[in-house]
Amino acid sequence: MNNQYQHLFTPIQIGNTTIKNRIFMPPLSTNLADKGYVTDALVKHYEARAKGGVGLIVTEVTTVEPTYTYLPGDMSIYDDSYIPGWKKLVDAVHRYDTKILSQLFHPAYMAFPIPGTPQLIAPSNVGPYYAKSAPREVTKEELKVLVKQFGEAALRFKKAGGDGVEIQAAHAHGLLGGFLTPLYNKRTDEYGGDIHGRLRLTLEVIEEVRKQCGRDFIIDVRISGDEYSDGGLTLNDMIYVSKQLEKATVDFIHVSGGNTIKRGSSMPASGTAPAPHMHASEEIKKHVSIPVATVSRINEPWVADELIANGKTDICMIGRPNLCDSEFASKAKEGRIDDIRPCIGCGRCLTGIMFGKPISCTVNPAVEKEEIEEASVKKKVLVIGGGPAGMEAAYVAKKRGHDVVLCEKTDRLGGQLLIACVPIGKQEITKVVKYMKNQLEGVDIRYNTTVTKEMIETEFKDYEIITTVGATPKEIEAYKVFKQTMTADDILSGKKFPGRKIVIIGGGSVGCETADYLAPLINDLFSTNRDITLIEMTNGLMTGESGATKSLLTRRMMEKGVKIELNSKITYVDETTIKYEKNNQEYVLNDVDTLVFAVGYQPISSPIENAHLIGDCQKVGTLKDAISQAYQITREI
Repeated sequence: MNNQYQHLFTPIQIGNTTIKNRIFMPPLSTNLADKGYVTDALVKHYEARAKGGVGLIVTEVTTVEPTYTYLPGDMSIYDDSYIPGWKKLVDAVHRYDTKILSQLFHPAYMAFPIPGTPQLIAPSNVGPYYAKSAPREVTKEELKVLVKQFGEAALRFKKAGGDGVEIQAAHAHGLLGGFLTPLYNKRTDEYGGDIHGRLRLTLEVIEEVRKQCGRDFIIDVRISGDEYSDGGLTLNDMIYVSKQLEKATVDFIHVSGGNTIKRGSSMPASGTAPAPHMHASEEIKKHVSIPVATVSRINEPWVADELIANGKTDICMIGRPNLCDSEFASKAKEGRIDDIRPCIGCGRCLTGIMFGKPISCTVNPAVEKEEIEEASVKKKVLVIGGGPAGMEAAYVAKKRGHDVVLCEKTDRLGGQLLIACVPIGKQEITKVVKYMKNQLEGVDIRYNTTVTKEMIETEFKDYEIITTVGATPKEIEAYKVFKQTMTADDILSGKKFPGRKIVIIGGGSVGCETADYLAPLINDLFSTNRDITLIEMTNGLMTGESGATKSLLTRRMMEKGVKIELNSKITYVDETTIKYEKNNQEYVLNDVDTLVFAVGYQPISSPIENAHLIGDCQKVGTLKDAISQAYQITREI
């Protein structure tokens, strides 16, 4: 064992159970269950994290009754027919001395609208802002049944060999989270009003679980240490709540933060500070004697170790990094930090979940531990282009035992990622480049090499060829009459430098990131500040993107004073003038000094015939598309 992270790998006592280290995996929905039942894919998913060294796993949400579904592919345990599947999962995890908890959950007003679902229930007739209809207030008689169902679900998990349960009461999320927060609980009976009333249902669930499962069964409760919202739970509230949870025999407290209706508060955007809820876990830790965990954006072992060493937490819940690299814990323990596949916090692992797709990862196309089989026939493979698709293809081909040459026309690897890492909040992409470069041991890398037809016919005539030459930024030729034009890529790569009064055409991710990059950090009207107008034809920014990163970027542009013109179309450009139309009204800009194109990319055509086209040169897409396509195609070579 490497002693670099001694705090992280010190065992910890949870109730009457000793956990081998402080790396716990929090719940992450996978969509891998089948009508709530454990599948072989689910067993493989959690087993990989256990084998990779995680101390304790909390499964994704597990529903305790059959009426309301959270996500179609989530897990259930509302009757005994689920026990055999859970036993198979528990046994697989236990083989590696990893403990496992099931997160018990009732979705209530956040249930998935499967046809035939009755009116959703809630503490009050108050639901999230995006709801299509109001929920109904759950009755006290129904609550008695639900409390019993939580206890029975916990007992089934115990019968399956499980070590305990997590009770989800965080994020104003689901039944218990909804009852706890004043944002949703407007009741005036014994289950509402003050903090004691709002906490009552959670305490009743804890009592029932303890009664049915005994003292040796771990109970943890997940809370928001602060909801960061006007009218929501405060840190002071949650210090008091945590004291009551300890009195109720809870074994540890999982301190998250925020809520599901304030984007970015519970699952912050990429590029933001690590461990955003550590202030809450640190303060709560001062007032209870049971262990406390913190969660969110703990993406590197040193961060986790420092949080524990500095008294911010006892336990680090590390989710998406364990998704990105199932061996995160074991690699950290062995000091193989450069071999940890880096999580960039992009959130694409979860973007398809609501649409029924299984969990995925931008940086790890396999999601589970790689299973790259050695090729039965060894070949010579030429990879053209050293961007993410090219590096992944070269890596996989080498792992399969092929003789691999990678030719890159510039003096460095990374391709479009060298530009993508420049905007604010995108610095974590640099880690991907470093990681992918480090994995190319044994590959013959040739820099400053442009592959020609002649080279294919001579030096590489016996090679199987993979082309990953990327794409080039589009420009609108008619608008290049303006006195100074450039692409967003020109700016981000440092090839060109814009003036002070700028118009950016295109409100996709690249246009918005460039506007954010160029805008003043503070909108204080200083004469040296740039004046930026972003013109977008459609009625929204970053079409196809969602979540915290999009939200944060949009808000940051607005705060910086970027003028965002939606539903707008440029109608005229000459050397000094730009005209655009919005809502049938024409606007004239005659003091602009720079026109920037952020209007998409055009695949670069390859002169090489009979080659595998991978990445943007095949079809312009995302980083996830490029790496995944390279992985899938090269596995078959």
